[in-house]
Amino acid sequence: MQSAALPTSAGCSLMGAGQGWNAIRVPVPLGLTAMSILGARCGAVLKDTISSAVYYFVHLGMAKQWSVPGTKPLGAGSNVAVPPLRRVAGPGPYWRVCPGDDDWGTDAAALQAALEDCMDSGEAVLA
Repeated sequence: MQSAALPTSAGCSLMGAGQGWNAIRVPVPLGLTAMSILGARCGAVLKDTISSAVYYFVHLGMAKQWSVPGTKPLGAGSNVAVPPLRRVAGPGPYWRVCPGDDDWGTDAAALQAALEDCMDSGEAVLA
């Protein structure tokens, strides 16, 4: 993951999307259900308890193509508060799925399919 980082008071780094990655912000219940559908195909997933959202990291350029209702693509000009690499509990942002050494990304097509499956079935995991 390549991006300039600015430290925050919560021990996170404010990182700019559009510099090596994009992110997709998803409401927690929908995002956690999609995570269970994706299973091993899921890349790094960050949970932000303040905004009640999870963030999936996708490959650069995917934000421009993203169009899933109820979610928000984050590309150039957007920032994400990224916690230390192995923080797996709050308070504050933490990893539901810790990033790997090389590629943090979830395949955008697989994520879209999982989210659409969740929406079609009406399923949602409670935070």
